[in-house]
Amino acid sequence: MKIAIVGVTGLVGTEILEVLKQSSLPVTEIIPVATEKSAGKTIEFKGKKYTVTDIEDGINRNAEIAIFSAGGSTSLKYAERFAERGTYVVDNSSAWRMDRTKKLIIPEINADSLSKNDMIIANPNCSTIQMLMALNPLQKKYGIKRIIVSTYQSVSGSGIKAVRQLERETVKASIKLLKNDNISLENFNKENGNQADFYPYQIYQNCIPQCDDFTENGYTKEEMKLINETHKIFNDYDIKISATAVRVPVSGAHSESVNVELNTAFDLQEIKNLISQAPGVVLQDVPSDRVYPMPYFCRGKNEVFVGRIRKDLSNENALNMWIVGDNLRKGAATNAVQIAEFVYIKFIQ
Repeated sequence: MKIAIVGVTGLVGTEILEVLKQSSLPVTEIIPVATEKSAGKTIEFKGKKYTVTDIEDGINRNAEIAIFSAGGSTSLKYAERFAERGTYVVDNSSAWRMDRTKKLIIPEINADSLSKNDMIIANPNCSTIQMLMALNPLQKKYGIKRIIVSTYQSVSGSGIKAVRQLERETVKASIKLLKNDNISLENFNKENGNQADFYPYQIYQNCIPQCDDFTENGYTKEEMKLINETHKIFNDYDIKISATAVRVPVSGAHSESVNVELNTAFDLQEIKNLISQAPGVVLQDVPSDRVYPMPYFCRGKNEVFVGRIRKDLSNENALNMWIVGDNLRKGAATNAVQIAEFVYIKFIQ
């Protein structure tokens, strides 16, 4: 079985390779695809070395599945060409998510909606995935009336340039603090001063209340993704949703503070039981022992972690929770590979 990975040298592409190593997919060949800049490089997968190729070659090699993580413009230009060759495409970008002809899939929630003819399948936004993984059992049991979500998103969600910016700013601050003569601030500035920052402001010791560009209604694209994708995945357009997305100086894993109002009254222990039993979700909720999810401990994990579950004292049918997940894993690579696994089992093998 051949799998093409488009954007293999990026943060998510690298993570896809790691997840595939743990996957049940019977991969016999990797087709690593990247830009011309990366073409010719080698990657290793399960002890075998592969040469990174360009996208035209990737199309012609007739993979059973192609996982895209190379940006929306690349997906719009090439996904259909892969599909025309009989290759199932799992796309990590926002290109196809709100397309009415494409399914937006979180396997634990709505994989059963896929058919053999769904040749291009959209992977939801990372923040949406982890929120809905926690809320899905509540939607099924009680129905959701309203969601208010504030996200605390790591710099890895912006890509490698953002990660490098935080690293440079952290090192620069450390040099100032330690006055380290072996690594002078002057030399550091000479070596790193020509690298442009990704964010419009310093991210070290800062929070930037903007993820992606602003839209005409004053919300950012990231905030609108949380709204629109939730409606589509739950197939419930009556849920009222308000979102605020914030970039924080954390290298990896996103956190979310979620207030959810249900349609009916609930028992808090039953809520915890439902969440603890949800596939792919881990309950970490013992406040008295300081047990709750934190991004530092969630990196590299495929699950979504939920804690701080408590009743909303201002609304008898509402509760609060804290949700953390690795945005490069379940928020991107893991979810994409899980979709590929489902497609293989149902439509290929």
